[in-house]
Parts: sequence; structure tokens; C-alpha cells
Amino acid sequence: MYLETERLFLRPWKKEDTKALYELAKDPKIGPAAGWEPHESVEESETIIETILSDPETYAVFLKEENTLIGCVGLMIGSKSNLDLMEKEGEIGYWIGSAYWNHGYCQEAVLRLIEHARLDLNLEEIWCTYFADNERSKAVQTKCGFQYHHTLKRYWETLKEDKIEHVTKLKRSV
Repeated sequence: MYLETERLFLRPWKKEDTKALYELAKDPKIGPAAGWEPHESVEESETIIETILSDPETYAVFLKEENTLIGCVGLMIGSKSNLDLMEKEGEIGYWIGSAYWNHGYCQEAVLRLIEHARLDLNLEEIWCTYFADNERSKAVQTKCGFQYHHTLKRYWETLKEDKIEHVTKLKRSV
């Protein structure tokens, strides 16, 4: 499935995205804020595309005009989620390369994925999380209509540390 916004297009990841993914994902400002370590090689990025980013409803985010990869947005439905969700619920995750911060791209991609989740996938509830120290992610969620639901602390194997996460839920009217 391909999704579009005014400035972006979202499409499934492809092997040919490997080098562009690596250039974004090696940045230490990106991965740890999203729950993963920075990529250490192009080969690692290729493996991530094959094993994680190939999941259904996971999209590479591109700027339309430049056809440039800028990030990722995905929807984990039901048991695929990091949360304990029912099958008609989904959790949105996202990240945008630091060179593309402060342009509203992340919000634009998330809002398009919310529309897809509701209209095409008929999801009843949409959830999201952010680490307590990630104010940028909190801002995206607030602008997209998510409201605080609860806080949890859990060990993140990928980061080898305990993290405090704030769980948000989308308001029905958005």
C-alpha cells in the first residue's frame, strides 16, 4: 500500500533503501530515542529492512519533490504491538532523520497513518508511546491528538536499560 500527503509519500521498504536508511539510522540522535541502537553498517541496515521494516503496515517516509528517504512510520496491530492490545487496536511508531526535524514531516506522516488505520483498517483504538526524555516525540503525539493514558517502566533489551515510557491514546474525535 502506498500512502500520500501533500509533501510526503509512504511506501513499503525495499532493499534499495538500504544505503539511505543507514545514512539516517547511524545518527545517535535517532535510534535510542525510538528504542534501538544506531546502525553500525550498511549490512545491518539491510538486515533491519529484511527482518523488521518488512512487517505489514511499516512504511518508509519520503519527501515527494526530492524523492528522498527521511524516516519511518509504522502501525503494529494487536499482538504485534509492544503494548497489550486487542486485534482492533494499533500502536503507531515513527522516527524522522534529524536533518528533517522541525518541518512537521513526522506529524504529517503520523496523521496520514491514523487516517489509514481508521478508514482502511477499521481500527477502533490507536495508541502511541514516547520515552520520558523525548520531548520531540511527545510534541508530535500532542499535535496529532493523542492524550496521556498511563506511564510504565520496562527493560528495553535493544538498549540494555530500563526506560520510562508514557503511553498515549488517540482521542476519538481526531
